[in-house]
Amino acid sequence: MVKHEGQLGLDRVRQLWHLLEPLHAVLYYAPAVFEEAAALGYDTEERWPSYFPYRAAPLGAIGAERVASAFYSFSPRMVAEHIDPAWKIASAEALLQARVRGIDRAYRAILGDRTDSPEMAEAAALARRVAEAADIAGRPLAAAHAALEWPRAPHLQLWHAATILREHRGDGHIAALMVAGLDPVESLVSFAAIGAASVERFESRGWTPAQWTSARERLTARGLIDADGTATEAGRELRRTVEEHTDQLAAGPWQSLTQDEIDRLVELLGEFWVAVLSSGLLPSETTLGIGRV
Repeated sequence: MVKHEGQLGLDRVRQLWHLLEPLHAVLYYAPAVFEEAAALGYDTEERWPSYFPYRAAPLGAIGAERVASAFYSFSPRMVAEHIDPAWKIASAEALLQARVRGIDRAYRAILGDRTDSPEMAEAAALARRVAEAADIAGRPLAAAHAALEWPRAPHLQLWHAATILREHRGDGHIAALMVAGLDPVESLVSFAAIGAASVERFESRGWTPAQWTSARERLTARGLIDADGTATEAGRELRRTVEEHTDQLAAGPWQSLTQDEIDRLVELLGEFWVAVLSSGLLPSETTLGIGRV
């Protein structure tokens, strides 16, 4: 019997995100994926020249303003720096094909024989059911990824499902930030203020010192952070509300599985999660604040 909405605890929803996020994020860090981008002509000395077109490709060759709107927390200037030349280097379709090739190679390098294991096939089937149950109304990045053709190989299906679900959650997170009255740069300043990650890590989003200071002043005026940049109790409570709202908005697709199936998926994903984290490819600190909120 499938669980009714509301029965799945929000802690479980967040745990599932924590398990799936690294499986998706390999796209932006694995050498094999960078090699595929380099073959298309992208600069791979740093990750941003390929990050923006790789992530935006399901939306098509759209302009920087629309990409910045969908990505939300990145400086529009930074988005334009990388998106404006991106579609002149390769088409969106070429990028979609390159990222699948890269993920195939990356998963095989990280997971070895487990890539083609029965456990992988089982996990992929469960994750796909959840991804296909996601309500994509009002969620542009989730909708764009959900519209793509499903890969045939189970490990690629698992990656695709993880990607749809992380973008589904991300779209919901933006809605939660907007309800909380946090604009793109304020969302980062307020998150840094609770210690989710260092200010230096959040600076990777491309905002200028003047923009960061202005956002801090606005949040200080609202009583959300102190003069030294740390969150007040009101600021911490607002961020707790944002994260709880995000979990609530991410919970829907998981109602497609029974509790036993969710438990089984958690069990299956654990081994893959450990392998990805043990690869050393992912940074120890991210702007997502996983494990700190």
